[in-house]
Amino acid sequence: MPETTLLLSMGAMLLAIGAFAGVLAGLLGVGGGIVLVPAFFYAFAGLGYESPQLMQICLATSLATIIVTSARSVLSHDRKGAVDWAVLRGWAPGIALGALAGVLVVAQLRTTVLQLIFGGLALSVALYMVLGRSHWRLGETMPSGWRRAAMAPAVGLLSVLMGIGGGSFGVPIMTLHGVAMHRAVATAAGFGLLIALPSVMGFLLTPLPAGVAPPMTLGSVNLPAFLLVIAMTLLTAPLGAALAHRTDAKRLKRVFGAFLILVALNMLRKALI
Repeated sequence: MPETTLLLSMGAMLLAIGAFAGVLAGLLGVGGGIVLVPAFFYAFAGLGYESPQLMQICLATSLATIIVTSARSVLSHDRKGAVDWAVLRGWAPGIALGALAGVLVVAQLRTTVLQLIFGGLALSVALYMVLGRSHWRLGETMPSGWRRAAMAPAVGLLSVLMGIGGGSFGVPIMTLHGVAMHRAVATAAGFGLLIALPSVMGFLLTPLPAGVAPPMTLGSVNLPAFLLVIAMTLLTAPLGAALAHRTDAKRLKRVFGAFLILVALNMLRKALI
């Protein structure tokens, strides 16, 4: 494929991906990463960049977008006084260390293994979205001591292995420990920054073999994908938020959970064939 045609095709795909991720984020309050990673994978693979390092590029680029979206979300929530800064301070060191460990793990694994990990974890997240109930509890206060010391790095590590922010793991952990949903969502946006900032710094310094990455990839982060997706997400997220006020949020979340189950199963299928 000629280079100009390749760039135009890649740009069109990335604009569509960013638009969809933005609407979904505004509609359901979920981070874009859980949609962006498989979307990047299918887009780049379709353009001829399928390689043992492809999932690493998808994870790193997804996390780069989360820096911007999480920062914007934290500022918005903080203006409403919804962010629990005490939780963020207590969990920050463990989450950041787990995220850095995630970069080291991802750099050692190949696309097939990372597909299996993403598919398995996404399936777990989707099942919780479909089956979870608001009254479920593991405790009345957030974990501290050794429990926090174990859980915080796990949140960072698993999030990097999926290329996602803090919402998919942080919100369930907080709501299962008695934190109100709006406060959990706001605080989990901070988790996203704690995950994305150190991991992206690591991925920018992670070199890839020549010829395996799409054009204009720095380290493991594809810059056109990052810029185009961020631009479209910022444009379309308000549309999703407007739609959310006209629909049943719980029902939508379960519909998205069902969609995510299909995405996860397809990722597992591709890894196994």
